[in-house]
Amino acid sequence: MELKWLLCVTLLALGILTVQAHDMDEDNDADDVVDIEDDLDDGIEEVEESKSETSSPPSAPKVTYRPPVPTGEVYFAESFDKGTLDGWILSRAKKDDTDDEIAKYDGKWEVQDMKETKLPGDKGLVMVTRAKHHAISSKLSKPFVFDTKPLIIQYEVNFQNGIECGGAYVKLLSKTPELNLDQFHDKTPYTIMFGPDKCGEDYKLHFIFRHKNPKTGKYEEKHAKRPDADLKTYFTDKKTHLYTLVLNPDNTFEILVDQTVVNSGNLLNDMSPPVNPPREIEDPNDQKPEDWDERPKIPDPDAVKPDDWDEDAPAKIADENAVKPEGWLDDEPEYIADPDAEKPEDWDEDMDGEWEAPQIANPKCETAPGCGTWQRPMIDNPNYKGKWKPPMIDNVNYQGIWKPRKIPNPDFFEDLEPFKMTPVSAVGLELWSMTSDIFFDNFIICTERAVADDWASDGWGLKKAADGAAEPGVVGQMMAAAEERPWLWVVYILTVALPVFLVVLFCCSGKKQPSAAEYKKTDAPQPDVVDDEKEEEKDKGEKEEEEEEEDANEEKLGSDADLGSASQEEEEEEEEEDRKPASEEEETVNRSPRNRKPRKD
Repeated sequence: MELKWLLCVTLLALGILTVQAHDMDEDNDADDVVDIEDDLDDGIEEVEESKSETSSPPSAPKVTYRPPVPTGEVYFAESFDKGTLDGWILSRAKKDDTDDEIAKYDGKWEVQDMKETKLPGDKGLVMVTRAKHHAISSKLSKPFVFDTKPLIIQYEVNFQNGIECGGAYVKLLSKTPELNLDQFHDKTPYTIMFGPDKCGEDYKLHFIFRHKNPKTGKYEEKHAKRPDADLKTYFTDKKTHLYTLVLNPDNTFEILVDQTVVNSGNLLNDMSPPVNPPREIEDPNDQKPEDWDERPKIPDPDAVKPDDWDEDAPAKIADENAVKPEGWLDDEPEYIADPDAEKPEDWDEDMDGEWEAPQIANPKCETAPGCGTWQRPMIDNPNYKGKWKPPMIDNVNYQGIWKPRKIPNPDFFEDLEPFKMTPVSAVGLELWSMTSDIFFDNFIICTERAVADDWASDGWGLKKAADGAAEPGVVGQMMAAAEERPWLWVVYILTVALPVFLVVLFCCSGKKQPSAAEYKKTDAPQPDVVDDEKEEEKDKGEKEEEEEEEDANEEKLGSDADLGSASQEEEEEEEEEDRKPASEEEETVNRSPRNRKPRKD
């Protein structure tokens, strides 16, 4: 038990010391920021000078960037690795119904490296400014016609500074005679809008297409259902993510992020509002009959108010059993004028009226149960019943909730091939954002999935590989997480120490059994032992019994031998006694003077 407590105290103390040491390290780091930065600058210069002389093994594999090249037919492909906006047209339009100061599309676009790029030479399109209208577009190599081949749209986005409120979606502009990319704006007709959008805590991944009504010729936006996946990470982790839309001629679609499907469905069933209107609609001219009864319950017409029902009885009455507390000060008011208050010097009675001192609580009431006129407290009136109402019963004339009748929908149509949309001839970005430096890269529009996958592997795949190579291992990530959250050190320590503690607990802290001598001293009952110990004790007892029997037999044999020897001794004594007289006589004779020998001098 002492060992257990010692381990617990040791673990707790170790966790506390670790957190305190980490806090001290943070304070020291804060003091040494400037010195460290200077040392780093000097170190970088020294490394650059000595790089050609000495080489050390890299900590992570190096990923070399090469601009992606389409492996098949494409309608559009742009990697921006030339470093220019050749082929792209900046809009000079103005938004309608907007103040002139903010109506212009004067947001700035540039081709830049990513801020924290791991692939030197990999450039992208950056929306540099914030809180401005941005619009830029480019022609496809040839118009895409929705016929028998799928449409695949794919591009990369990196919210380098996060995102507060704004979008990063792309528009496929409809092929029309009026299309003028120099005047690209929010009202420019488009066929498909696809990509991420966020404002507040609402994270969206748009897929919208404009469907043409075959009867009226008007276009209506159809929105895909919201994905079930959590999209927040794609907006907040400041990593490059790959967005892909696949539209198939059988009207099915898939939306992928980082080559993982996050939404899918059918253009006929999973768009809002539906592509095809209902066959029947409610008759707008139908009216509910005046005698239509929609009441499921009605008051009982045969019910009569009881004679003793008093509707005028109050809900509360004075408690007649209440007694005024002793010491109640009837003549003292609860509040009095503050005797210490003084009229302000700038008080103008003509303007402010007659000055009155502010009211304060009467100090005499502080020690009394109350002041002022005493009134009996109010209690619930046991005779109160309220206004009488007849009970409700089922309405025998109930006809249900009235609904207008259905009639054939005069605007009904059935388009079983919504995939066959308006052809597209350009791709554009028309955006407003409260966050700057949104990074776009590697646009591709094609019809083959393999071509899009190859393009993604050569572009986004390299970024992912470079980021993975630069990221620390599992231990490094754990250490970095603990730097931000010091309490994780305690978790790590406990996670490592807990198995050791359990091993010690179950293996090294067995329960000590008291000796038999201790039980004899205290006369305490001995605990039951396990079966093995019982068997050992039983065997031991049997051996002891056998030894005792052998000892008894030996003692018995010994006693018999003693008896025999005793009888033999008695016989010998008797024989000696018989011989004794003769010997005594001989001794007497020998002692006589005559028989003594002369002594030699």
